[in-house]
Amino acid sequence: MTGDVAQRAAEGFTNRYGGDAAGRWAAPGRVNLIGEHTDYNDGFVLPFALPLRTVVAADRQDDERWTVWSELSGETITFGADDVAEPGLVTGWGAYVAGVVWALRDAGHAVPGARLAIASDVPLGSGLSSSAALESAVLAALLDLGGLELPAERQPRLAQRAENVYVGAPTGIMDQSAVIRCRAGHALFLDCRDESVEHIPFDLDAAGLAVLVIDSRAPHRHADGEYAARRRSCEAGAKALGVPALRDVTVDQLDTALARLDDEETRRRVRHVVTEDQRVLDTVALLRAGRVRDIGPLLTASHVSMRDDFEITVPEVDTAVEAALAAGALGARMTGGGFGGCVLALVESDRSDAVAAAVTAAYAEQGFTTPTTLTVLP
Repeated sequence: MTGDVAQRAAEGFTNRYGGDAAGRWAAPGRVNLIGEHTDYNDGFVLPFALPLRTVVAADRQDDERWTVWSELSGETITFGADDVAEPGLVTGWGAYVAGVVWALRDAGHAVPGARLAIASDVPLGSGLSSSAALESAVLAALLDLGGLELPAERQPRLAQRAENVYVGAPTGIMDQSAVIRCRAGHALFLDCRDESVEHIPFDLDAAGLAVLVIDSRAPHRHADGEYAARRRSCEAGAKALGVPALRDVTVDQLDTALARLDDEETRRRVRHVVTEDQRVLDTVALLRAGRVRDIGPLLTASHVSMRDDFEITVPEVDTAVEAALAAGALGARMTGGGFGGCVLALVESDRSDAVAAAVTAAYAEQGFTTPTTLTVLP
């Protein structure tokens, strides 16, 4: 795919439908700096937006039908009001679009029929939230085309409902919140219980740093079932401890809480979530103080916890983290739901290429598929 993604969406619209779109709506991918599997435990997360976007070029059409062309698949799908009357009637990638229409209608909005063309630079299946970017760009387009009122702070919950209920993916609120509410130059400190946000300065450029995002290229192994299993384990732990969610257990209370749990696996899951929440709070405190470099050890500790306690990493991911650290990264961790996806490494700006080369070399030694890398600022 060549050319600017917004231009590709516009050209795709013209080529598929004739004429020009009424407008283009974009949403970015995101990477989670720290705070993994804390969102559905009512905890804290700290994502930031990426300079990668999904763009929807769209216009209204008169009837209650939605026609969608995707650059990625080359397919065009059409669905009507009957298809969004209940979850599950539209499947595949189209479910993410149909789910937004369903969620808006279910919330009482009169959603206009529309023709849409989608182009994206956000890689699929890499943990950079391509699904939330798609949902959020479609949501923005439909809100504007229909003149619908939905404040920004309420949009993430509706987009999440589309993914949870219509698509059937049990994701938390972080992804949609990040792609809709992040600001440039900042990380988004999100309290997943009350959905309050604070924009935390994250000026990597001024600190002479960058984030290297490494797509592990590892195939997602059992990701959906394992994700759901982790969620059930966390819910069981909270129930056994008599708290609404694991967010209600502090680090100071952790040893006592773990002693009350009979199951060793549940103890490990609980320990990850409680300590990960604290790592988010510690990272936010350092960033508020302008101590960007000092967050590196927290990122690495997060990875160790995901590897040993939450057990969601895979060999490719662990290799990327180890190689990045050995090459001088200040910290590195897997980011995303796990079982594949991406690694982020906090690096000196002038060391980004060297760290990327070291990871590529380590992959070659292990016989893994060559990773792709991207150096980003928020």
